Amino acid sequence: MQEMNLLNLFSEVNMKDVLQYLPDAVFVVDENSGEILWVNDRAAVIFETTKDELKELNFDEVVIKGMELAEQSSYKDVSVIGGAVANSKEFFVELSANLLDNQYFITIRDVTEMTNILTQAEKTGRLNKDKNLMLTKLANEFKSPMQSILGFSQALNDGLGGEINEKQRKYVRIINKNATELLYFMNKFFEFAQVESKLYEKNMHVFDVVDLIQNVIAENEVMIATKKLNVSVNADEINDKYIYSDEHALKIILQNILEISIKLTEIGNISIDLFNPSLEDVEKVGIKPIKSAVDTSYMHIRISDNGVGIPENDVEGIFEPYTQLDKQNRKNLVRSISLGSVKELVKVLHGAVWLETEVMKGTIFNLVIPVENGAIQQDE
Repeated sequence: MQEMNLLNLFSEVNMKDVLQYLPDAVFVVDENSGEILWVNDRAAVIFETTKDELKELNFDEVVIKGMELAEQSSYKDVSVIGGAVANSKEFFVELSANLLDNQYFITIRDVTEMTNILTQAEKTGRLNKDKNLMLTKLANEFKSPMQSILGFSQALNDGLGGEINEKQRKYVRIINKNATELLYFMNKFFEFAQVESKLYEKNMHVFDVVDLIQNVIAENEVMIATKKLNVSVNADEINDKYIYSDEHALKIILQNILEISIKLTEIGNISIDLFNPSLEDVEKVGIKPIKSAVDTSYMHIRISDNGVGIPENDVEGIFEPYTQLDKQNRKNLVRSISLGSVKELVKVLHGAVWLETEVMKGTIFNLVIPVENGAIQQDE
């Protein structure tokens, strides 16, 4: 009789037809007894039985702690995840319930596959973090032998181990050159492993950003002088050169980007321009400005070169080192590892980074970060 009254209600509001053809399983369940009063065809498919057999069961026999989940979903007006049983097989479901006239109207969706994907992603994330933690802790064990090879090969080349002939000197130079390149790669790799593992600890304070940039340029002076490049800094448009950020993180970001710009540029100029972007532009790059923000709350650092540029097929995934593993060009992998560190550290600074490039015309790296104490605190 109760089911007949319910179906009469469906007829009056045309609800039965609506529920019958929903893509999710639908149950109508008595609030007090948990008796299943009505189900649609999809419910029979998901639970691998017939509608009549389902109506002989209590809802707790179909969904583990089903009535408790239904009450929770209805009271909080949210979907909940639970376990279900079909032919002695357990699987995951997403359940959403609404209470009407002492009856729960419950929709159920099988989310087993999605749950497995999320579980696997969580496991993978933990494994990656553990892997990077191990690599970071072992960094010196890897780098120390390479530094010894560099030091002794340079000593041999300088004649400190006695006279060597020209053929031996050639081999020693090759050893030294390859060891230098390998140590550079290892430094970038371990740097990326550290920031990706979330081991990096922020140190926020006020510092002179122009002075920092000049220091980064000075550390690259040998490469700059070798190529006879002109590197200029223009900070006339910023309101204040003293900013609140993580100086070390920003230094790594600028160092990695400047190194890439130098490598891309054989002849010409590299310009580093600083300005305070409008709040509208800040939003456009995916940063949500704080309520009290003004144009001086953020800084845009633009590093432009007139080098060879980056081919279009190399730009995709350039900030994602793992996407470069199947590419044969080792230089692309090293560059992407450097930019992977940049991307992770920009996240630490609550900023945004992107590039614009055109072959034979140059590359522009753009960095936008919050530069006021209040902005950082409220963003976090």
